[in-house]
Amino acid sequence: MDPQKGKPKENKTEHLIADRREGIGVCGWILLSFSFLLVLITFPISIWACVKVIREYERAVVFRLGRILSKKAKGPGIILILPCTDTFVKVDLRTVACNIPLQEILTKDAVATQVDGVLYYRIHSAVRAVANITDVHSATFLLAQATLRNVLAMQTLAQLLGGREEIACSTQAILNRATEQWGIKVACVEIKDVRIPVAMQRAMAAEAEAARETRAKIVAAAGEMNASKALKQASMVLAESPAGLQLCYLQTLTAKNNSTIVFPLPINMLVSLGQKSKGG
Repeated sequence: MDPQKGKPKENKTEHLIADRREGIGVCGWILLSFSFLLVLITFPISIWACVKVIREYERAVVFRLGRILSKKAKGPGIILILPCTDTFVKVDLRTVACNIPLQEILTKDAVATQVDGVLYYRIHSAVRAVANITDVHSATFLLAQATLRNVLAMQTLAQLLGGREEIACSTQAILNRATEQWGIKVACVEIKDVRIPVAMQRAMAAEAEAARETRAKIVAAAGEMNASKALKQASMVLAESPAGLQLCYLQTLTAKNNSTIVFPLPINMLVSLGQKSKGG
C-alpha cells in the first residue's frame, strides 16, 4: 500500500492503461464520432469490417486512438472494431515449444561440454505481452539461452550429468521471475543432450571399468571366504562324527559313467602300516 495515497501500487502496464481515462481530447472525440457516423451510414455493409472473430486460444488487444482499450484482452468470440480509430493485435495463448541450440559450456571444474535443451512457455497476459515488449517470443528465447548458459557454468561435470532435474527447475524459476513483466509463464525447461570430449569419455569409461573389476574381485574374495568357512565347519562336524566320515568314504566309492574308482584310505592306517614295516 502507498502510505501517502492509501492505494495499491500499480505496475507499468496498469499505469499505461489508466492514462486513457484522462481523456482523448477534442480531436479524439471528433474522430470517434466520425467513426460511429461512418458505421451508421454504411450499415449493414460496414458490419463486415467491424466484426472480428477471435478463436478460443486467441485474445485481442484493442487500441483506440493509440491507447489500450481495457485492462483485459478481448475474446474469444466476436468483437467490434471501429474503423479509423481502432486497431487490434491477436495474441496466441497456446504453449510454445522452442529448441535451445547446441552451445559450448565451460563447467565449474573447467570441462568443455556441449549442451542443448528445449523450452516450453505460454503467454498468460496478452496485454503485457503486447505493451511491455516488442517481440515477446524472440526475447524469451534469447533469455532462456543466456540463462541456461549461466546456470550450467556454475555446475561441475558430475552435477551436470547427475542433476539435470535440479538444473532444469533452477533455470525455470529464474526465467519465470524475469518474464513475469512480459506476461510469460515458463512451463518447463529440459536438457536434451550433454556432450563431453572424447578423451573425457574414454577416461570415464576406464574409471568405470576399473570400478567394476574392483567390485568383482571383492565379490570373488567374499565367495572364497564363505566357502572356506563352510569347509571348516564341515571338517569340524566330520571330526566329531566318525560315522559321518565313513559315509563320506562310501560315497567316494560310488562312480557313475566313469571307469575310475577312487578308494579312500585313512591316514592313520598308513601311519600304522609304516610303523610295522619299520619294526619288521
